[in-house]
Amino acid sequence: MNDVMTLRFLAAPTDVSEDGVTVQAGRVLEWIDKAGYACAVGYSGGYCVTAYVGNVHFTRPIRNGDLIEVTARIVHTGRSSMQVVVTVDAADVRERVFRPAMDCILAFVAMDEQRRPTPVPHWEPSDVESEQLSRGTDERVVARSGIRDLMRAQQYTEAGTTPRQQFRFLASPSDVNWGGNAHGGIVMRWIDEVARACAMGWCGDDAVAVYSGGIHFLNPIHIGDVVELEARMIHTGPHSMHIAVHVRARDPRSDDWRETTQCMTIFVCRDDAGRASAVPQLVLASDEDRRLDQHALELVRRRAELEPLQFAVERKYGVP
Repeated sequence: MNDVMTLRFLAAPTDVSEDGVTVQAGRVLEWIDKAGYACAVGYSGGYCVTAYVGNVHFTRPIRNGDLIEVTARIVHTGRSSMQVVVTVDAADVRERVFRPAMDCILAFVAMDEQRRPTPVPHWEPSDVESEQLSRGTDERVVARSGIRDLMRAQQYTEAGTTPRQQFRFLASPSDVNWGGNAHGGIVMRWIDEVARACAMGWCGDDAVAVYSGGIHFLNPIHIGDVVELEARMIHTGPHSMHIAVHVRARDPRSDDWRETTQCMTIFVCRDDAGRASAVPQLVLASDEDRRLDQHALELVRRRAELEPLQFAVERKYGVP
């Protein structure tokens, strides 16, 4: 059974951010979606869609020219769903010593030819490593549903006064996946771009993503759709900016918008030494500002209650 997929390639100049040195977070999110999709398709034997991406932790920067290894592993299955853990490791191409750079978990749903959920083979751990990775997945599925419902219950109106950024464009044919819609990795790159613009506008400096969570894919984006993304800063810590992003789309011939994706992402600004620097603190001027600030803190609290995923990178590479 094909329950593991590994991709290996070099980080290219087209992957880097404006500093010309480090790879942008949005590009890494595309990599994880590609590896996760390949793993899910290989396991299920058919077309799949990305339903969720969570616990995206960026642990160290990836540099232009690094050798990249993206590994996706099935760690749990439902009737038609697959939980996939993805790790990204990077190495200087001359030294070939891989170090962890990012980890996350994705959920995919297998689809039949009519684009309806279809059953997948039941998965069981086959070794100690897969047993370790699968531990706690049932609890995470329940917790994820609660976080999704909490996020969807929030109202974002003009009563909010905190910084926001909006992008709007047409989904182009180059964004298409194998099912004819914009693939999840592209949508995650868009999310990173609009959130980063919001963060940089607030801190007045370069900003990098350190965490993304609760990326729920609710409806597909079709090629040719008008796509609108809005990022709103809802909480600041001493060194962090918490940004909620909502994506919606519509046919250009229609006025009916449909919500497609939502998530929460956290950015920091870096000083000259690459460390997180202090950021200006939000002024919570309205009831909506204060409600969304508490919402961000509640999401932090709920995620802190989850048992961390146990990645086996130390045994694989012998590095911290």
